[in-house]
Amino acid sequence: MTNNCTIKAPFFEIGPKSYLYGQDVIDLAIAADKASEKYDVDIIFTTPIVEIARVKAATKRIHVFAPHMDPLRPGRGLADILPESLVAAGAEGVMLNHVEKQVTVSALKATIERADEVGLATIVCADSMAEASMIAKLRPNIIVCEPSELIGTGVSVGGEYVEAAMHAVKDVDPEIMVLTAAGIANGTDVYNTIIAGADATGSSSGVAKAADRAAMVDEMIGACRKAWDERHAK
Repeated sequence: MTNNCTIKAPFFEIGPKSYLYGQDVIDLAIAADKASEKYDVDIIFTTPIVEIARVKAATKRIHVFAPHMDPLRPGRGLADILPESLVAAGAEGVMLNHVEKQVTVSALKATIERADEVGLATIVCADSMAEASMIAKLRPNIIVCEPSELIGTGVSVGGEYVEAAMHAVKDVDPEIMVLTAAGIANGTDVYNTIIAGADATGSSSGVAKAADRAAMVDEMIGACRKAWDERHAK
């Protein structure tokens, strides 16, 4: 891990995945940018790769991340995602090993190393505590702990899971930040996750499928700030 990451806790990750495309992605990014400034909460916006440049151009404060990349170097390679191309498009970081885009351990190690080389921050997903501890040894900047069976269900993890996830990662490397998520559907879920001890949380379908996406972003980011401030006032 190199010092690629300027993100500070508390932070929040929004990933529209393939729920949204085109102008809807840009509009959501702008709403996230406004909420980030309003509540002074860093937001990772994991945008579809084809929208990286447009999202970057339309926003000022959010951290634009790609949803995947490959460890190749400039040269031959067709349809793989070149790390240098993400930097050129304006990405600050990359998400790796999401349950919907898993990679082998050897590929993950090589990709984290390539991200470090080109200056991209890394946020890496883990499906279990054992996997989180293993990934921590690869020294990404952030680890997302989320049980895959809860992703997109609207059922979020409890406080015991948050505590276990924090230990699984920080007992290996206390510098790695921990995001716990899966099933985050509203501000209450966000509040409960942050108050339980997480550095961050995030949402995809909870935001992308909301009747009013901008209002849901505002609700969630406001809850993130409220929980963090209350937790640190004790």
